[in-house]
Amino acid sequence: MIAQLSGSIVQTDDQRTILDVHGVGYAVHVSGRTQGQLGTMAGKVTLLTEMQVREDSMTLFGFLDVAERDAFRLLITVQGVGAKAAMAILSVLAPADLTNAIISGDKAMVARADGVGPKIAQRVVNELGEKIGKIVSLGGALSIGNPSGETSGAAAGLVGDAVSALANLGYGQTEAHSAVMRVQTKSPSDNLSDIIAAALRDIGT
Repeated sequence: MIAQLSGSIVQTDDQRTILDVHGVGYAVHVSGRTQGQLGTMAGKVTLLTEMQVREDSMTLFGFLDVAERDAFRLLITVQGVGAKAAMAILSVLAPADLTNAIISGDKAMVARADGVGPKIAQRVVNELGEKIGKIVSLGGALSIGNPSGETSGAAAGLVGDAVSALANLGYGQTEAHSAVMRVQTKSPSDNLSDIIAAALRDIGT
């Protein structure tokens, strides 16, 4: 299993980069976002990689950071989402944006990706709603009031739990998510009951 490659870029186009590693050229498929970032880099670059092996092929997928790699791994666990669709989603949504879209239940954001219809987008939101907050690298976007990100996974989990509780009370996912994010930004708390109570007050105002 090839987990990481470091070398110089020989060519990058059509979301595929050829990386020269000690004279060996590796073809690595990347998201549109990563391709854009690679285009601004000079000299040696490092890509985290995931390899998919099939009977007739071996394909490498590359990522500039742990968050994007973890998002890819999570997306391909969804029924109907293969590597191509996962990369399409990551081409239009940064990992932080994907986290927010899933927690807020915003399937329209996910459906912006090429080849991803509303049914698949809904499945991504439904199946990953509880999973994504447990992954530290993807919870970093929600580590309100914690620049170090050390407890970002816990922070994301609290947000997800609070949104779920409000949804169970009859509030929409988007409305609940917005309220929770507002109160956590104004006055961060690690107590779920306090967060829910504050969000209810925010919605009522």
